[in-house]
Amino acid sequence: MELVDFTKELIVSIVSNKDLVEVRQMPQDESDTVVIEALVDKEDMPKVIGRGGRNINAIRTLVQAASYKKDNKHVKINVDTI
Repeated sequence: MELVDFTKELIVSIVSNKDLVEVRQMPQDESDTVVIEALVDKEDMPKVIGRGGRNINAIRTLVQAASYKKDNKHVKINVDTI
């Protein structure tokens, strides 16, 4: 499973407005880093971030683990509202 698809699947599983979730890979100059941008509805942002950032940190951990298993690249995930 591709990292972008995996990230989208994780985020869609916790938000209410599933149709408004957009996840894409951003171009990056560094060859060993993957930057993923996730756009969610304003009302879903607290669910994605979680209390104290727990949810987004868990998502980052899972996606990073998938990356290490596949191609060993560092993953950065940025979340913003649509």
